[in-house]
Amino acid sequence: MNIDVSAPDCHMEGHTREKPAHFCAAMVMKKEAKKTYPAHRPSVDGSPGASQASSTPMPWRLRGASVHSSVAEEIGKRILRGDYVPGSTLPNESQWAQFFDVSRGGIREAIKILMAKNLLSSRPKIGSRVEPRENWNLLDRDVLGWYAASPNRLSFLRTVQEFRQIIEPEATALAAIRRSSEQMAQITEACHEMGSARTQPERTQADTRFHVAILVASGNELLVPLGALIESALDNLFVYVASEVNDLSHAQDLHDEVERCVRLQRPDAARKAVRRLLDNTDEIIGRRRA
Repeated sequence: MNIDVSAPDCHMEGHTREKPAHFCAAMVMKKEAKKTYPAHRPSVDGSPGASQASSTPMPWRLRGASVHSSVAEEIGKRILRGDYVPGSTLPNESQWAQFFDVSRGGIREAIKILMAKNLLSSRPKIGSRVEPRENWNLLDRDVLGWYAASPNRLSFLRTVQEFRQIIEPEATALAAIRRSSEQMAQITEACHEMGSARTQPERTQADTRFHVAILVASGNELLVPLGALIESALDNLFVYVASEVNDLSHAQDLHDEVERCVRLQRPDAARKAVRRLLDNTDEIIGRRRA
């Protein structure tokens, strides 16, 4: 068993005096030696949508400052990838607490997070049940990220593209009419940073800023918050597209044309330019259909 003894501060219950590092290590190892972990994940009785991955070795180690947020993320990912189908009942608090090696209170808080995202409903004596897919809040930042990480990634990317085809052409035309000088500067800067990026993450971040800046410049009060919400979806989409294309010069030319049309305040040309850009992305994603 790997024991983390990197932290020098070791506090036993009822004592606050700092202990030497070697003493901390001994106490941690002694404590861990008394623990018994199940060799496999606990069974999930009553969960017809649970995957057969239940034989994965334990223990689980959650990372991050917020345990309940980490638990919510892990359960959320399982729902989005189909381990628990809509209508199925999840394991109870005790099972999850054993599974993640956390308190039942932490599990309850995690369930509340997932209920707020409309992934789950919870009733006394019934437990937590997965909501119908049409109820899921797919515009939630976390849910978008979990969806993008699911095995249905290509389906997710096509859904994002369909959404963009509906929204972005008209939003870009509006931006060409309404954008301020400051907003135009942000669009231009992001476009230039795309072209000069030395790494894929730098380019992806600039690409996302470019499209979100255009949504903001449209001046529509509903599109402004929408831009912030879909950042996660755009990030995942652009990472995929960049990984599938060896030469990004054509994509850069298409972005430059969109920037030019918005800058020159030509709404019809801007609408057509962004459609060409979206069609190019559709073509890249479509290569994997077979």
